[in-house]
Amino acid sequence: MSKPKAVIAIAGGTGSGKTTFAKKIVEQLPNHVSLLTHDAYYKNNRHLSYEERCKLNYDHPDAFDTDLFTEHVRSVKDGQSIERPVYNFNTHLREDYTIRVDPLDIVLVEGILVLENSGLRALFDLKIFVDTDADVRILRRITRDINERGRTLSSVISQYLETVKPMHEAFVEPTKRYADVIIPEGAYNEAGFSVIMARIRHLADSW
Repeated sequence: MSKPKAVIAIAGGTGSGKTTFAKKIVEQLPNHVSLLTHDAYYKNNRHLSYEERCKLNYDHPDAFDTDLFTEHVRSVKDGQSIERPVYNFNTHLREDYTIRVDPLDIVLVEGILVLENSGLRALFDLKIFVDTDADVRILRRITRDINERGRTLSSVISQYLETVKPMHEAFVEPTKRYADVIIPEGAYNEAGFSVIMARIRHLADSW
């Protein structure tokens, strides 16, 4: 397989719209984009009970197997396929199967902390930070966690106040300075999205 034309990072806080932004790029360029999400690389804490796993801080950099993630991003950048883990947010464990990801023309790397690690950051050709108001982000997180992950409203709010908000301020927000482009409101910013699409097409002008 040939090497990708570009590897692009899409970072931003929880509920910022970075996943929607990434998916919109995929829709615009069908069969040309590979997507790697940092969320799939949470550590597999099978040695802990379910109750213990529920108490972990999933918004701290240490919650992720960033070494494996970096290895996989590097492999895809070099033109190699990888087997991506599948993470179950209800059990807080990885599934027993993986998903193959092949290197296509553009590789999108998405997650709240993809700009936090310097080794990972060095692999990106373009770094985007999706910047969205905190009130909007928490409302989106509440909706997602209740509807998609079976959480209760009280547990989502408690987690947000205890770990999500302080970890965002300590680790996510500071990575904005590493971004090449900051997009307010993500995919809902049509002008910003158009600028990014133009840049992507420029990076891949040999298609």
